[in-house]
Amino acid sequence: MRRSMPHHGPPLAPPIDLNRLLEAGLGRDPAAPALQDLDHSIGWAELDRRAEQLARAYQRLGLRRGDPLASLIPNRVELVVHYLAGLRSGLVLTPLNYRYVPREIDHALTVSGAAALVFHGERLADVQASAVAGQLPRGCHRIDDPTGFDALLAAAPPGEEAPPWPELAADDPCFIYFTSGSTGRPKGVTHSRASFAAVLTSLIQASELQAGEEVLAGSSLAHIASSSLVLAALAAGASAAIASRIDAPTVETLLRRHRPSVLLMLPAALFELLRDQRLQPTDLASVRLCISGGDKVPHQLQEEFRAAAGFGIDECFGMSEIGYTTLSPPSGLNRIGSVGQLCPGFSASLRDEDGTEVALGEQGRLWLQAPSQMVGYWDNPKATADTIRQGWLDTGDEMRVDADGTFWFCGRRKQIIVHDSSNICPQEVEEALAEHPAVDLVGVIGIHDPVHGENVRAYITLRPDQPAPPEAELIAFARARVGYKAPEEIRVLEELPLTPVGKTDRLALRQLAADGLHAH
Repeated sequence: MRRSMPHHGPPLAPPIDLNRLLEAGLGRDPAAPALQDLDHSIGWAELDRRAEQLARAYQRLGLRRGDPLASLIPNRVELVVHYLAGLRSGLVLTPLNYRYVPREIDHALTVSGAAALVFHGERLADVQASAVAGQLPRGCHRIDDPTGFDALLAAAPPGEEAPPWPELAADDPCFIYFTSGSTGRPKGVTHSRASFAAVLTSLIQASELQAGEEVLAGSSLAHIASSSLVLAALAAGASAAIASRIDAPTVETLLRRHRPSVLLMLPAALFELLRDQRLQPTDLASVRLCISGGDKVPHQLQEEFRAAAGFGIDECFGMSEIGYTTLSPPSGLNRIGSVGQLCPGFSASLRDEDGTEVALGEQGRLWLQAPSQMVGYWDNPKATADTIRQGWLDTGDEMRVDADGTFWFCGRRKQIIVHDSSNICPQEVEEALAEHPAVDLVGVIGIHDPVHGENVRAYITLRPDQPAPPEAELIAFARARVGYKAPEEIRVLEELPLTPVGKTDRLALRQLAADGLHAH
């Protein structure tokens, strides 16, 4: 049987210059809107001025090139200004998920060795409850609505004329993104200026972003998917709208007000938007590209989006460790159910457990190479060595690829359910159950069984506008679609646990099972 060779995406264009990230927009129309959320709009020249002002304030607080600066800030214009300030001055930006509780805040601050924390006032109680925040050498600095950074700027007033910024090296670290923690405690993914510039450059090419367009970021800016989309848009001379709250009313308002051409949302939020009775037929008319991912995009979601927008969701695959990896080219074919084709600059290899390339069309573990690859996990050489080997990044994800270079997601190796020696991908079972009209959200895990190895158990939430079906009906419904992979048992929850990035939290579901909850 013929073994496949590594697969390659299109060549990567010359990387953008992070030192002049706003240059394209400033050159087109300095007064035109560059960045907006529900309450604010900033032009290109004003955005440039604010980023410089904040970068100088951080400098006067004693923060220096290479210092990790943590942020606990919700989706706001201010968060992007903060990112631009950090990139300008050589700080290591360390965004914390806004849903973090004190224990998670402490973990992130400890792992990163943060010099300071900038936080929103509504999280004051959690910052005060943190055992680490009060000990940071450069302190904690509060922002609020609508005053933003005013208090911080007042605390660090300008002195004599500021010197030019130092030349920053390509291998200087610039971002620490924390992983979702779906397979263990979150690790700090470290991007250099070179790797992050490659993330943005590849995304601009893959999404075919043009100057003058507008993107709408409908997911958390603390994560690489949304923050890199916004920064890529600005680098391309496109403007960006930010959903201050990830809910249907906010997204609908921004769709009507700004008419974006590119929309990014996670599957659960997209479901909410499409099923909101206030969504108007024209709300999605300006959108040419809707990107979703983070977990498998259910078939039912694809159907509902196509009915509303007239085209399919572009399901992507990506990781904090390497950025957007696959996407269907907007000017090409979007094969629904696939995660598209390799983005510019990427090489991929599908391998079996022995590290041998699998045959074309066969399932194998995805290994990646790209200029956007992280430099490693912050202060964790062992985890880095476990993930990057001989220059290739082991994603831990199972894929197959067609002859035309289209990739199909088959599940995470650590989440594969082994039933009677057969591998079952939980996402495939989840998608089958999600097609039932009464089912809202689904999470599937394996339960140890002495005879079969593992049995398939599904946890679901139900839609309130539909009658609750019996368990046997749901199992039969799934069996008609996925055969032997269908669940042996189904448990109904009031709410499905999700990770901070909106993925099904299978670790939490396994803990439910281990605790004996919902066992009957």
